[in-house]
Amino acid sequence: MKIAAIKSNDLSDKRSTLHPETLDKLTALEGVSVSFEKDLCQGMSIGDQDLRDLGLECLSREDCIKNADLLIVQSGITEDEINLMKPGSTVIGMISPFANKDMLVKLASANVNVVSMEFIPRITRAQKMDVLSSQANLAGYVAVIEAAKHLKMALPMMMTAAGTLKPAKVFVIGVGVAGLQAIATAKRLGARVEAFDTRDVVEEQVKSLGAKFVKIDLGDTGETDQGYAKELTQEQIQKQKDLQSKVCERSDVVITTAQLFGKPAPKLVDTATIHKMKPGSVIVDMAVESGGNVEGSIVDECVEINGVMVIGQSNLSSQVASHASFALSNNIINWITEFYDAEKHELNFDFEDEIISSSVLVHNGKFDSTRIP
Repeated sequence: MKIAAIKSNDLSDKRSTLHPETLDKLTALEGVSVSFEKDLCQGMSIGDQDLRDLGLECLSREDCIKNADLLIVQSGITEDEINLMKPGSTVIGMISPFANKDMLVKLASANVNVVSMEFIPRITRAQKMDVLSSQANLAGYVAVIEAAKHLKMALPMMMTAAGTLKPAKVFVIGVGVAGLQAIATAKRLGARVEAFDTRDVVEEQVKSLGAKFVKIDLGDTGETDQGYAKELTQEQIQKQKDLQSKVCERSDVVITTAQLFGKPAPKLVDTATIHKMKPGSVIVDMAVESGGNVEGSIVDECVEINGVMVIGQSNLSSQVASHASFALSNNIINWITEFYDAEKHELNFDFEDEIISSSVLVHNGKFDSTRIP
């Protein structure tokens, strides 16, 4: 089986789908050859020769696509590139399926199978393949670093001869993977941290990191079977906004992480709340790519609203490209090694397996469009 990896169409994305430190599991597979697009790892300052030394072949993007039985992608591919692919081959990677439904239809028409790593189920066995968690974890770290860069004060308390400097107050809204890492990073940097989530079950996790859990009674909330927060009613969202506005008002940094899988992010911080915050405060909207939690946030821009800096940086994990690529490469290679049939030298699409049935969106020319509304 010929495996090939190509770069992202997004030139700002510095991540790679293959990392040299993860390739031994892939190259050890019997009957497998691996190639890559020139400058695949350039974003993390790793040259092509480093991959060649590990037994990989460097090809043009076109040759990677034409020859691959399994094509590893960082994002979507174009219609012209789909036309180059072999019928019966497979695309695997971060497909962004909700934004690329037309691409999925075209891949089905070309009889190209599609594995969307975003649809890996949140079960114990699949944790090693969970790209959303691995990238969100790093994004949570970067969000705090970005906030610290723009904040006009230090994060930790400092006792100096010139007086005591009070610690910065950080408020994290949404305690998923990204939120937990944001809390942990802010605490390591010495900030005083508060956090809120609609799921009361995360209170203990917040406290274990040394942060204070903000209690807001929203009535019946909870989480989905996959561990995501359930979508709130409009009345619950308004109540959340009103009560957390008071916490934002006393915070120096607010980091919002609330996202709904396949749906626009809920607006949680409005202009009225921003106007109550202290000039020089910073808000990082980690959901800006899916519509944003913060009114006025703009993708890949820092805007000042009434003296408050609102950061809408997308793809935060790309800023730590080496670690992000290491995690992403491991996630994808773990999927491949799990479902590679060493005797037949092909992938085993066993739809009785929960991971296969969840992550495979197109198979044998069939695309179940009901999964991508």
